[in-house]
Amino acid sequence: MAQYVVQLRFDVDRTDRRMEVRPAHREYLAALKADGKLVAAGPFTDQTGALLVYDVADEAELRDILAKDPYTPADVYEIATFAEWQPLFPFS
Repeated sequence: MAQYVVQLRFDVDRTDRRMEVRPAHREYLAALKADGKLVAAGPFTDQTGALLVYDVADEAELRDILAKDPYTPADVYEIATFAEWQPLFPFS
């Protein structure tokens, strides 16, 4: 398994669309959390983006997860950071 950090940058011109899709996005994240694929997630307090930490087999699995996220077809974000992460102090 590998951990990845993904930072999303929200499209401010599509905020209304993001708000429409957000309940489905959060349900999707909750299912990923229950399956052990999502370690942590949340928006920045200024609502400009979000940070997500995933625990997946490999990059291909994560790209598949991101493709299925309701935010992706709604086109409400861009990926600012996509990196495999080596935590020094893991979440407990």
